[in-house]
Amino acid sequence: MPKTLIFTATFNEKGNIENLINQINLILNDVDILIVDDNSPDGTGDVLKNLMHNHKNLKVIHREKKSGLDTAHKLGYDYAKEKKYEKFITMDADLSHEPKEIPKIIKVLDKEAFVIGSRYVKGGACEMSLLRTAISVIGNKIIKYLLNFNCNEFTTSFRGFNINKLENFDLKLVESKGYSFFMETIFRLNQKGVRINEIPIRFRNRIQGKSKIPKLELFRTLKNLLLLKFFG
Repeated sequence: MPKTLIFTATFNEKGNIENLINQINLILNDVDILIVDDNSPDGTGDVLKNLMHNHKNLKVIHREKKSGLDTAHKLGYDYAKEKKYEKFITMDADLSHEPKEIPKIIKVLDKEAFVIGSRYVKGGACEMSLLRTAISVIGNKIIKYLLNFNCNEFTTSFRGFNINKLENFDLKLVESKGYSFFMETIFRLNQKGVRINEIPIRFRNRIQGKSKIPKLELFRTLKNLLLLKFFG
């Protein structure tokens, strides 16, 4: 059985998911892929069922309703632990994260417990709109300042865990919902003394579909950041 599990969560990614799976399998021939789909009304789940016939390394969990990114990632992490994978790598399903970057993450995980793909270290890049990029850059700088440890990227889901080296950590420790889940995961890892390794990535704009980040997420993230700062 492969030692590495690549994970993503889907909701209305019919236009992207086949391309993502094909790219991963062209680049890597010794990984499994796990996808949690939240009953996508656009038929993503049906596409995944068909893809499983041609991709024997593809595992799919179909959930009955949209239950949140945080619960999907926790489910994926639990699956990786239960099935005894060594490395667990998470990414977005919309091709904003490039599969060709995955081997770099695997290489870091050969020696380290955790790594995150960063847009904001030397060599990284972000192709979002000017406004979204500005909000993201400022937001990550505020998070870094308030949480007071050396990390430049808190919010991307492109990251890798060496489960064998994280015996005292579990994603169940993370209580934040939605996109704040990604920020709090970094915070909890740092609390446990896990080194936060960053490698540069290029974050691309999605071509198919629409962003699912709620407009109120900025305020939720700020609230959760203050909770971590003063009560974390």
